[in-house]
Amino acid sequence: MPVLRYTPDFAELQTPTATLAIGSTGTLQFLGGNSVAEPLQNRSAIIEFRVENVDWDYERLADFLQPYIVQHPTIMPWGNKSLLFRDPDGNLVNLFTPVMPEAIKKFESKE
Repeated sequence: MPVLRYTPDFAELQTPTATLAIGSTGTLQFLGGNSVAEPLQNRSAIIEFRVENVDWDYERLADFLQPYIVQHPTIMPWGNKSLLFRDPDGNLVNLFTPVMPEAIKKFESKE
Protein backbone atom coordinates (compact mmCIF):
# COMPACT_ATOMS: atom_id res chain seq x y z
CA MET A 1 0.00 0.00 0.00
CA PRO A 2 1.27 3.48 -0.73
CA VAL A 3 2.26 5.76 2.12
CA LEU A 4 1.29 9.43 1.89
CA ARG A 5 4.02 11.66 3.26
CA TYR A 6 2.63 15.10 4.04
CA THR A 7 5.75 16.58 5.66
CA PRO A 8 9.19 15.24 6.55
CA ASP A 9 7.75 14.56 10.04
CA PHE A 10 4.38 13.02 9.19
CA ALA A 11 3.05 10.23 6.97
CA GLU A 12 -0.07 8.08 6.70
CA LEU A 13 -0.79 4.57 5.52
CA GLN A 14 -4.44 4.63 4.49
CA THR A 15 -6.66 1.57 4.17
CA PRO A 16 -10.38 1.40 3.39
CA THR A 17 -11.24 1.09 7.10
CA ALA A 18 -8.38 2.69 9.02
CA THR A 19 -5.41 5.02 8.77
CA LEU A 20 -2.06 4.48 10.46
CA ALA A 21 -0.43 7.86 11.05
CA ILE A 22 3.30 7.98 11.77
CA GLY A 23 4.87 11.15 13.12
CA SER A 24 8.38 11.98 14.20
CA THR A 25 9.14 13.29 17.65
CA GLY A 26 9.03 16.73 16.01
CA THR A 27 5.24 16.51 15.87
CA LEU A 28 4.98 16.18 19.65
CA GLN A 29 5.20 19.95 20.14
CA PHE A 30 1.69 20.22 18.64
CA LEU A 31 0.33 17.59 21.05
CA GLY A 32 1.58 18.97 24.32
CA GLY A 33 5.36 18.55 24.27
CA ASN A 34 7.91 15.74 24.33
CA SER A 35 6.46 13.99 27.39
CA VAL A 36 3.10 13.31 25.70
CA ALA A 37 4.51 10.19 23.98
CA GLU A 38 7.32 8.25 25.61
CA PRO A 39 8.95 5.00 24.47
CA LEU A 40 8.87 2.02 26.87
CA GLN A 41 6.13 3.67 28.96
CA ASN A 42 3.00 2.54 27.08
CA ARG A 43 3.03 6.10 25.75
CA SER A 44 4.36 5.73 22.23
CA ALA A 45 1.07 5.45 20.32
CA ILE A 46 -2.05 7.58 19.97
CA ILE A 47 -5.46 6.02 19.38
CA GLU A 48 -7.53 8.38 17.24
CA PHE A 49 -11.24 8.56 16.50
CA ARG A 50 -12.83 10.96 14.04
CA VAL A 51 -16.03 12.28 15.60
CA GLU A 52 -18.80 14.43 14.17
CA ASN A 53 -18.31 17.30 16.65
CA VAL A 54 -15.39 17.21 19.08
CA ASP A 55 -16.75 20.16 21.06
CA TRP A 56 -20.03 18.31 21.65
CA ASP A 57 -18.17 15.17 22.75
CA TYR A 58 -15.98 17.23 25.07
CA GLU A 59 -19.04 18.79 26.74
CA ARG A 60 -20.70 15.39 27.02
CA LEU A 61 -17.62 13.71 28.56
CA ALA A 62 -15.89 16.58 30.38
CA ASP A 63 -16.90 15.64 33.92
CA PHE A 64 -15.66 12.09 33.47
CA LEU A 65 -12.52 12.99 31.50
CA GLN A 66 -11.34 15.96 33.58
CA PRO A 67 -8.55 14.14 35.45
CA TYR A 68 -7.34 12.51 32.21
CA ILE A 69 -7.32 15.47 29.81
CA VAL A 70 -4.00 16.23 28.17
CA GLN A 71 -5.29 18.95 25.83
CA HIS A 72 -8.71 20.60 25.64
CA PRO A 73 -10.25 20.93 22.14
CA THR A 74 -7.67 22.76 20.05
CA ILE A 75 -7.34 23.43 16.33
CA MET A 76 -4.16 21.76 15.12
CA PRO A 77 -1.96 23.17 12.32
CA TRP A 78 -3.17 20.41 9.95
CA GLY A 79 -6.81 21.49 10.29
CA ASN A 80 -8.33 19.09 12.81
CA LYS A 81 -9.82 20.15 16.14
CA SER A 82 -8.50 17.64 18.67
CA LEU A 83 -9.27 16.61 22.23
CA LEU A 84 -6.48 14.56 23.82
CA PHE A 85 -6.86 12.48 26.96
CA ARG A 86 -5.44 9.33 28.51
CA ASP A 87 -7.51 6.21 28.99
CA PRO A 88 -7.29 4.32 32.33
CA ASP A 89 -4.30 2.34 31.02
CA GLY A 90 -2.41 5.52 30.12
CA ASN A 91 -2.90 5.29 26.34
CA LEU A 92 -3.22 8.65 24.61
CA VAL A 93 -6.61 9.03 22.88
CA ASN A 94 -7.43 11.73 20.33
CA LEU A 95 -11.02 12.60 19.42
CA PHE A 96 -10.88 14.87 16.38
CA THR A 97 -13.09 16.66 13.90
CA PRO A 98 -11.77 18.10 10.63
CA VAL A 99 -12.62 21.84 10.72
CA MET A 100 -10.37 23.59 8.21
CA PRO A 101 -11.16 23.28 4.48
CA GLU A 102 -8.10 21.17 3.62
CA ALA A 103 -8.78 18.72 6.46
CA ILE A 104 -12.48 18.47 5.60
CA LYS A 105 -11.60 17.78 1.96
CA LYS A 106 -9.10 15.09 2.96
CA PHE A 107 -11.76 13.14 4.87
CA GLU A 108 -14.57 13.72 2.36
CA SER A 109 -12.69 11.57 -0.14
CA LYS A 110 -12.75 8.65 2.35
CA GLU A 111 -16.51 8.57 2.87
